[in-house]
Amino acid sequence: MTTKAKPFIKWVGGKGQLIEQLEAKLPADFDNWDNVTYIEPFVGGGAMLYYMLQQHPNIKRAVINDINSDLITCYKTVRDNVEQLISALHEIQEQYYTLQDMEAKREMFIAVRERYNEKNLDPIENTAKFFFLNRTCFNGLYRVNKNGLFNVPFGKYMQPQICDEGTLRADSDLLKRVIILDGDFENTLHYAQEKSLFYFDPPYRPLSDTSSFNDYTKEAFNDDSQVRLKVFCDQVVAAGHCFMLSNSDCKGKNETDNFFDVLYADYYIDRVLASRNVNANGAKRGKISELLIHNYLNTKGRQLTITNERQSPHVTIKRKTYA
Repeated sequence: MTTKAKPFIKWVGGKGQLIEQLEAKLPADFDNWDNVTYIEPFVGGGAMLYYMLQQHPNIKRAVINDINSDLITCYKTVRDNVEQLISALHEIQEQYYTLQDMEAKREMFIAVRERYNEKNLDPIENTAKFFFLNRTCFNGLYRVNKNGLFNVPFGKYMQPQICDEGTLRADSDLLKRVIILDGDFENTLHYAQEKSLFYFDPPYRPLSDTSSFNDYTKEAFNDDSQVRLKVFCDQVVAAGHCFMLSNSDCKGKNETDNFFDVLYADYYIDRVLASRNVNANGAKRGKISELLIHNYLNTKGRQLTITNERQSPHVTIKRKTYA
């Protein structure tokens, strides 16, 4: 059986469990577009990328970007040197599995983390250590300190799958169709063509002072950055393209917090339910509301039941209930 392409790493905020809602928010006529360019300026784990490229054959060109240079090195290595990477991953996986007690595994984790943080590795070794840390650290988090050093603690896993050959080869084949960029999100507009769809999944605006998991680079993505992203969305629309954007729903935590409702007042704002499981306190995990913002009225899921709809000349805010 052919292995389907899917994210090769765990990533906080990954969109795998929101795919159906995201599909429903695509432009209603998206499948009728010809020669589509699909662009993700914040690719992260890539769940939406893999889905879109496999589900929509009219996408002839894709562009991904992220400011996390180590993550982008992973994508390029999987695309261009997958067999060498598989060999390196088998080696580090065998070394980890051979260790019999958790303390020895923790010591190996610390040693790999220190070597990774030296930032002088070749792409194969850097990517292999990135994978190892991703699979053995706490909850698959990727977090760095102000100096850009990975600082997530050990996750206490006995035999996590570090090398998934089938997925890596499937991903490599798919990524050969993808232009991979490393840098600021604004650079992606240069790669847009006549029929382009942008999907933005930026670092989410924290719902509280203790809920931020957006520090996966040393550069903070604060409210000023959120405003800059909205201005960029305006530029995307002015150039004749479509966009869809995900972010946290501030009003779900505080009904008076209208940050995104005001910022994106010229666009359509939908609210969907998502599962978030990164909190160490299990009682604080569960369904939360997230925003899906887009610049086109008609979506594939317009037939879904709409409740609590409120309209103004510039924005339609819809609350939907999903099974």
